[in-house]
Amino acid sequence: MKPGNIIYDRETAMVKVTDFGIACLTDASRTRTGTVLGTPSYMSPEQAAGKKLDGRSDLFSLGVTLYQLLTGRLPFVGDSFANLIYRITTQKHPAIKKIRPSLNASISRIINRTLQKDPDQRYDNGAELSEALLRCQEKVRRTRKSVGRA
Repeated sequence: MKPGNIIYDRETAMVKVTDFGIACLTDASRTRTGTVLGTPSYMSPEQAAGKKLDGRSDLFSLGVTLYQLLTGRLPFVGDSFANLIYRITTQKHPAIKKIRPSLNASISRIINRTLQKDPDQRYDNGAELSEALLRCQEKVRRTRKSVGRA
């Protein structure tokens, strides 16, 4: 999951994901572990380490994309592939609120959770993340309405 895999259709106002490629398929039911695939800046820690992947790896990558969308920066950068992988696997990303203090705290919490190093600390699946994003959207709408009335 990276920005290049997301297409916005202006006519329908729909967002479409064009690629779900967290692992190299070797047959219909197995993936090959130990193979590093993907765009380095958007790799999850487990992907960077060549470990077995599941959908939570894509949620990490989506978290990188959301972070970049909201801050204009990648959460992990390095001057070499090895340095970048080291940072993805060991370092915490810069706090979103330090870069964009005006952002609603709930979106910051959502992105922080998607960028957890341990997949067990992330959302379990895309539906759970989607529900959190919808709740966040509703909070933002309520806040705007109350500010507009004041």
